[in-house]
Amino acid sequence: MLGETHINSYALEIFQLVLDKICDGDDVLTKIHARARIIQGSEIALDDSRSHCVVVDQPTETFQGLGPTPVELCLMSHAGCYVTIAGWAAKRMRLQLKGCDVKVEAVKDEETGAIIEEAFDITLKVDAPMDRVQRLHEVTLKNCPVGLMFEKAGVKATYKWRAQKE
Repeated sequence: MLGETHINSYALEIFQLVLDKICDGDDVLTKIHARARIIQGSEIALDDSRSHCVVVDQPTETFQGLGPTPVELCLMSHAGCYVTIAGWAAKRMRLQLKGCDVKVEAVKDEETGAIIEEAFDITLKVDAPMDRVQRLHEVTLKNCPVGLMFEKAGVKATYKWRAQKE
């Protein structure tokens, strides 16, 4: 199990890296960074060299783990990216998006463990004509970087969406 001492010392180390980047004047927005470090067993701490950290883990028969698996994190990132871009697109389209709920189910290749299919179930809470909501969905797909990476990797995605008025 991950101890508080490990988390605190690791968080301080990440914070120092962030301060170093800021003080050096590096443009942290032109490049993105990731770092992975074994904590213990299959527990891996990931950070983005800014100040965000997440633990990924592999479940065992007796323990669910401290975090998602790396593949689950990829799937979660795709769902999060859709919601993020939908919010951005709605503002640009001057739509009042009151909420966006995304559920994704994925199929993994048995041999490689890679995601090969995704099925999205999306609820957009917006009071707008259906053609505008359809356009919001299209703009979101076109501008979601995680979705574009999945698409280029050959992942087949299906999208079921509905608009819900508040």
